[in-house]
Amino acid sequence: MSTPSQTPVSGEKRPSEFSALEAVSVTVPKSDVSEAVSFVLRVLPAADPTAPVLLVLPAIAMKAKFYLPLAKSLHAAGLSAATVDLRAQGESTPPLGEAANHGYRQLLEADLPAILDALRERFPEAPIYLVGHSLGGQLSLLYGAAHPDRLAGVITIATGVVFWRAFELKRWASVLYGSQYVGVVSRLRGIWPGGKVMGGPMAGGVMADWSWHALTGRYQPAGSQLNYDRLLGVSPLRTLMVSFESDPLGPKSTVDHLARRLKRAELTRWHLEPGSGIENLDHFAWIKDSPALGARFAEWVRDSR
Repeated sequence: MSTPSQTPVSGEKRPSEFSALEAVSVTVPKSDVSEAVSFVLRVLPAADPTAPVLLVLPAIAMKAKFYLPLAKSLHAAGLSAATVDLRAQGESTPPLGEAANHGYRQLLEADLPAILDALRERFPEAPIYLVGHSLGGQLSLLYGAAHPDRLAGVITIATGVVFWRAFELKRWASVLYGSQYVGVVSRLRGIWPGGKVMGGPMAGGVMADWSWHALTGRYQPAGSQLNYDRLLGVSPLRTLMVSFESDPLGPKSTVDHLARRLKRAELTRWHLEPGSGIENLDHFAWIKDSPALGARFAEWVRDSR
């Protein structure tokens, strides 16, 4: 008896390595905080169901699939790894342009609770860590500060404040002008279309909150009742903050500024320079060093156990 052929039909695209990963669907119901949205968690489970699971959160306008090399490295080190797109990005629906405008509040107070509930259901015996790149790192710290009981720890990659005075003096004017230009366009248009000042397109509310933080140094998501600045100061979470020597978007001074706010956290701080064993020391190029970084992150996680 013949067996069905597994050869794709002519013209049919093979699934990418990323899209072939285990998928966990997440739905955020409509509420007074949020419209109804959905997400896809992409999961690489460890053989040990009690192994820590690390959820990677993207930077502004970056898709979850960008972080596949890091997820694979964490998995190779014996951990479970997961990725998810931010709202209106990548595999999340509705897409940008069709989704209602939203800001940090929806990401922190609607999306992450639902995503972490789904992750907990998938890995009921595993401690959960958030691994955030740039904006994803800010979200990880803010969520962890508000809900320290839900996480085992946080790792941030190239995440600093965007407060203009945290940059070196010669950049103050350009950072202040650029960030406020992004804020004005985002508020007027309801969307940031992308450009030279700041990456790809994003929801206007996210960039308006980002712009306000750049101006004031404070985290005050529009509509939120939580005092995130106070919560950061009392957060007890185990936290690793990583910066790179050749990163103009998240230079050491901005990461140090944010680290100083974590007054009660169990904080580990890595600033990676030439000779550190990491060759690509840029805001995005570090992903090329995922095998080394993933192994180091896994070692840091295991130190807590």
